[in-house]
Amino acid sequence: GLAQLEILCKQLYETTDSAVRLQAEKALVEFTNSPDCLSKCQLLLERGSSSYSQLLAATCLSKLVSRTSNPLPLEQRIDIRNYVLNYLATRPKLAAFVTQALIQLYARITKLGWFDCQKEDYVFRNVIADVTRFLQDSVEHCIIGVTILSQLTNEINQADTTHPLTKHRKIASSFRDSSLFDIFTLSCNLLKQVRLLQ
Repeated sequence: GLAQLEILCKQLYETTDSAVRLQAEKALVEFTNSPDCLSKCQLLLERGSSSYSQLLAATCLSKLVSRTSNPLPLEQRIDIRNYVLNYLATRPKLAAFVTQALIQLYARITKLGWFDCQKEDYVFRNVIADVTRFLQDSVEHCIIGVTILSQLTNEINQADTTHPLTKHRKIASSFRDSSLFDIFTLSCNLLKQVRLLQ
């Protein structure tokens, strides 16, 4: 259960014994491939006692959404995306490496689902709407919002060895044509606001 996963986190991130870490990495692969991985990750994020638990959950979820064999259904990926955004919005003071891992997860889901449609709507392209709510809140939220935009732009531009290069190019050019200018405009407006506050 949860206690075992907490021990696994300690072995993965805190041990100096390479044999123990290797064992933990094997257990992590099994955990990621287990059918209840998704619900356990949510449990770790909700009730995990350390930042390492949250990091493990974010890392496993990234592996889940990235896999090419037996990919997660669209509904589940939408749920994960929404969950991650809400999690970040309600916990602006997470450890920096956890926030980074969750933003990376959001960026990965968005990139890989860029051409996915639900009822004729490209469900993973609402980037500006996703981020705007962070930019209208506290300074911590603003930093998360800006990091999301930056991380997403990096993620989209990075070729991924597990997916075809043609797909990567299609996503990158579509992102450039449909979202990059809006992101640039939003960033410029933010900079203007910061200057006014000084």
